Amino acid sequence: MTYELPSATDVFVVGGGPAGLAAAIAARQRGFDTIVADGMHPPIDKACGEGLMPDALEALAQLGIRLSSGEAHPFCGIRFLSSSLAADADFPFHGRGLALRRIALHRVLMEHAARLGATLLWGTAITGVSREGVHIGGHVVRARWIIGADGANSRVRRWAALSAGPRPRLRYAFRRHYRVAPWTNHMEVYWGRYCQGYATAVSDDRVCVALASHDSTLRLETGLQALPELSARLRGAETVSSERGALTGNRKFRRIWRGNVALIGDASGTVDAITGEGMGLAFRQAVVLAKCLESGELANYQAEHRRLMLRPWWMARLMLMLDGRSALQQRTLQVFQRHPEVFRRLVALHVGALPPPTRLVWDGLTLGWGLLTA
Repeated sequence: MTYELPSATDVFVVGGGPAGLAAAIAARQRGFDTIVADGMHPPIDKACGEGLMPDALEALAQLGIRLSSGEAHPFCGIRFLSSSLAADADFPFHGRGLALRRIALHRVLMEHAARLGATLLWGTAITGVSREGVHIGGHVVRARWIIGADGANSRVRRWAALSAGPRPRLRYAFRRHYRVAPWTNHMEVYWGRYCQGYATAVSDDRVCVALASHDSTLRLETGLQALPELSARLRGAETVSSERGALTGNRKFRRIWRGNVALIGDASGTVDAITGEGMGLAFRQAVVLAKCLESGELANYQAEHRRLMLRPWWMARLMLMLDGRSALQQRTLQVFQRHPEVFRRLVALHVGALPPPTRLVWDGLTLGWGLLTA
């Protein structure tokens, strides 16, 4: 499709994935003329767990999007499994998460952005950003604000000289869908010796299965052999999507804005996929970024961005302490079985329902003592 390129806009978003579309929606809600450009054509898919936590759904609602049960499959909490042990906890306040195919979420976001009046330029390769604006080949679109939403390997971040940050230790994640009836109403995390498996029902007959490890050669079929409980659930199930891979891990940058350029989503930093918080973070960042564009204070966005990243970043580090430690996995689940209220409060903390500090201290002591005596 050929587009007539505009000469100027208020906000130009580079990257048309969920983060970029969320940024465009939030900008349009505040009255900015907004363009989104992406070199790909929709629907845009990517390897991810496809579950949206309750706080992610709350952020989506702030963007004017409320998913229906016809569009997504509900889950009520999180379950950890390791060998013969299991512990589960529901979300607080009778909350629920929703899971849906990444391409379905992309369609919902794309249609909402279009309804609000954002200009969507698909199949449009951005060749640079500068003080003059956004470069599309030999054409330049002047922009008051430029938002880089072009993923973990962001070129906008490099063009704006925002790539400084500590070197992360990344993991390798793979995802595939299976035609099988859901066996639980929880998002499940299977702990193995070398990897973790994640299972989330995305419909009444389809389950999204993902696997993450530090081994770049490990693929789903091999990894599932190390997760016998999950493998047994999938025995005989038809695979209904191709295997997709992506890098995951905790990654921070010292700055996520410079001049009139700001980053959002994976371009601005990541948390490990084990948290299930990637898309929810991008939606919350979009709401905050639009407010800062309105005030003209991107320094405030830097501060709010750090605040938003803090909880999921530390939750990822906490959960990854179990990675590759079979004995610690077993002891942790034993503690959660003996003290289910501790796991419930950790799940509540994970989705932003903060307990009193004294309760956090007490739960930490309970967990620590339980690990020593398990």
